[in-house]
Amino acid sequence: MTSRRKIRAPVEPATAVAVVPEASSAHARLAEYQQAARGAYSTATEEAFRSDSALFSGWCSAAGLDALPAVPATVAAFIEAMAVMRKPATIRRYVSTISHMHKAAGVPNPCADPVARFALRRMGKALTVRQRQAKGINRSLLDRMLGATGTTPRDMRNRALLAVAYDTLVRRSELVALQLEDLHLDEDGHGSVLIRKSKTDQFGEGSARYLAPDTVQLVQEWTAMASLTDGPLFRATRWNGATGGALTADDIGRIFKAMATAAKLPAKVVAEISGHSTRVGAAQDMDAADIGMASIMQAGGWKTPEMVGRYTSQQATRRSGAAKLAERQGRAG
Repeated sequence: MTSRRKIRAPVEPATAVAVVPEASSAHARLAEYQQAARGAYSTATEEAFRSDSALFSGWCSAAGLDALPAVPATVAAFIEAMAVMRKPATIRRYVSTISHMHKAAGVPNPCADPVARFALRRMGKALTVRQRQAKGINRSLLDRMLGATGTTPRDMRNRALLAVAYDTLVRRSELVALQLEDLHLDEDGHGSVLIRKSKTDQFGEGSARYLAPDTVQLVQEWTAMASLTDGPLFRATRWNGATGGALTADDIGRIFKAMATAAKLPAKVVAEISGHSTRVGAAQDMDAADIGMASIMQAGGWKTPEMVGRYTSQQATRRSGAAKLAERQGRAG
């Protein structure tokens, strides 16, 4: 659980008020930028920008402050107000969005001012920065979840969904975007799937991800039962077995939690499972199997090793100097 210590009293909104005569033109330029940039970023990135900017604008409106252009003291007040209810990484994302808003509108960026930067530093000192990580669905948990499913069309879809998510390490948005035509099945039982666009592939160059024979079999069972020939690979299923539209990203975590509950996993484990748990678990399993960092990054589409390192940090302690010393001293059991 994230610990929160008392932070300095927030900046009073009255000290952040400023008269900004160019507000209307700044909003017009921002609207033009958003229109021009539509489709240039992932759906998740665009949605985060919309929700974050709306949150900041709403907070400013309630406090009687200008959101665009905002002065540094306004951003500082916002940071300190959010610090009592949001995680540090989330607040830093908010500030990044505010900075992006001002740059796009062609007005001075308040986030670059020392007043705002000092507020971020105070937040970082007052709050622990390590976030709660999603529970990794490693192979042992995945096999228990697969084994607890039944024979209904929904069960068949869920087995294929879970297996594909684990093999490919895709994000939720990438998983629900998969199409039947993205599948490539080899004669020897192996397969692959094309990820057409991802968070780190904004230009849609695409990348192929491996599917093991057991996963291919589950996919074939699902598509044959549902008589799927094209369109979305993973779809909603009705009570009578009929299929509907594509699943949404929000459906993935709910489905994984339901499968974990059916497998009688501990309530604490179920609570920590999210739509990215297969991504975490597969990375951890690769690390435990001594698969190199470069191969893990390629499998998960990571451009830098930082996130992989975070996912596998607990396992890394078993390879530390202290662990090796304990083993050589006969204290490792």
